Amino acid sequence: MAAVALLLTGLLAGSAEAKFGPGHQVNVMTRNLYLGADLTPAIAAKNTNEFVQANGQILREVTANNFPVRAKGLAKEILQKKPDLVGLQEVAMWRTGPPSLEPLLSPAGPTAATVRYDYLSELLDRLNKGKKRYRVAVVQQEFDFEAPGDENGVPGDGPNGFIKDAEINGRLTMRDVILVRLGSGVVTSHPQKGNFANMLTVQLSGVEVKVLRGWTAIDAKVRGSQKLRFVNTHLEAFDDANQVPSIRALQAGELVAKGGPATTSLPVILVGDLNSDGSTVEGGDRQAYQALVKAGMRERSTAKPPSCCIKSSLLAVDGGGSIADFDHHIDHVMTRDPKKVKLISSAVTGREPVNGFWDSDHAGVFSSLWLLR
Repeated sequence: MAAVALLLTGLLAGSAEAKFGPGHQVNVMTRNLYLGADLTPAIAAKNTNEFVQANGQILREVTANNFPVRAKGLAKEILQKKPDLVGLQEVAMWRTGPPSLEPLLSPAGPTAATVRYDYLSELLDRLNKGKKRYRVAVVQQEFDFEAPGDENGVPGDGPNGFIKDAEINGRLTMRDVILVRLGSGVVTSHPQKGNFANMLTVQLSGVEVKVLRGWTAIDAKVRGSQKLRFVNTHLEAFDDANQVPSIRALQAGELVAKGGPATTSLPVILVGDLNSDGSTVEGGDRQAYQALVKAGMRERSTAKPPSCCIKSSLLAVDGGGSIADFDHHIDHVMTRDPKKVKLISSAVTGREPVNGFWDSDHAGVFSSLWLLR
């Protein structure tokens, strides 16, 4: 199989060189892992009691969505495509602690330390089983939030007061991550990361919470290529698309602004969950994509079949999700240097359940690119 893969790679490279001119093949992928639950009930809660109940539901969904099993399918997607550079979003870490409103109310913030699920560790264990194949190049922490929840559904087993039904605190830490393939001639430098200045603010149980999002980036040479800038991001999902400009459009603008990670003399490849597209989403949800296009970004991935999204928050095969749910395209591979970065081929991965689960609510997007000398 390895010999066949090398032969196919050589044929693709030969064909690309004949079509585009001398250059190097660079394979990239964007993969949203799905944090494991629908957060909407907690955001929509009208009082503390509803908030506690919603948080309990979220914790139960995370358990039901069984990331250790899903990690097997996600790793298989990556290992089959062998991307040189991978941008990951919603790389969640779930931790627990004793029930308390203090981490929500205190400026000190979250304190829960008992790790229940570390998506990055789980995925790396699968990717590197038996052999080191991928390493972490950059990790950026995003939204980090802790609150009490009634996970077990037993009334009155928490402390007295407003959270009498909450027997546990759940803490969600979101991360964006770049992985680099080992043994494939990838040399990296200048790792960068940052959070957006423009953020969504929501009211959770009467407390104002800023939803931190951001980006990761790295410079890379791939099998002797010229140096390129690889940027990975996850733009805001919950903002008001009728706002002009929307928060996610402002975040997109930060990427391509002077001093932003996608503004450099190097050829730029941008991947990520943009929560935006130029044609498959409605109205205001196009703003972020349009901002990137206005700045010179051009698509370097397929939109057929669409990459998004399973509509059920439960990813088990009997959880209500269907391949028909994939009806729009918000996971992108783009470049700011279309004359230098050409598309050889692109594919969508993970649109069928395996091991009893969909790998994520998103599909993955892989692109084989040709970087001209």
